[in-house]
Amino acid sequence: MELFHLLNRGVEKRVVFLDDHDRARFVHDLFAFNSESLSLNFEQPERQLEQRRSHGRLVDIHAFCLMGNHYHLLVSELVERGISVFMQKLNMGYAKYFNERYKRTGVLWQGTFKKIHVTNDAHFLYIPYYIHLNPLDFTMPEWRDGKVKDAARALELLHAYRWSSHLDYLGEKNFPSIIRKDFLSDNLGTRNDYEKEIANIICDPSLAGQSSLIE
Repeated sequence: MELFHLLNRGVEKRVVFLDDHDRARFVHDLFAFNSESLSLNFEQPERQLEQRRSHGRLVDIHAFCLMGNHYHLLVSELVERGISVFMQKLNMGYAKYFNERYKRTGVLWQGTFKKIHVTNDAHFLYIPYYIHLNPLDFTMPEWRDGKVKDAARALELLHAYRWSSHLDYLGEKNFPSIIRKDFLSDNLGTRNDYEKEIANIICDPSLAGQSSLIE
């Protein structure tokens, strides 16, 4: 199985998720547009859900995180051109929703999207952690330098952030219909193993410094 890290930012780094309504809509789109149906029927989200249920998936989403002005996805492709079709629908669909809600025009995203093939062991082992650690940028940006002094507090902050697949990997049902957990679960281990490794990363400059892999 080949893994790809997908990233997109708002044009001029503008904020694209202004509130929980926006974030919930994007998570909905992760599910609704992950379908082999080529329909781009953005006007009828209920119709998209019907199509999603009756068609195969384009990609498996193994991890994700929404931030203020960007998002991260870790996916594997299930059909030919699955990533391209999925990302086209996802980005176009959310941009249409966003522009209508905020009465704006023009492009929302900074280009199409960034696609990084996960090819080495270090990248494979740590990228799920780095994706899930992104929300610490809001309150503990020092994690990227491995200088967090209170790991327990960092874990509490991550637990309070709903808009990623982190909670699902803790064993708590957050967005179970969005992600495929089994592929990464063996590497991440038990909840205790997973949280212990997070604490190691954010307190170790040599490990945290590799977080540039997801920027």
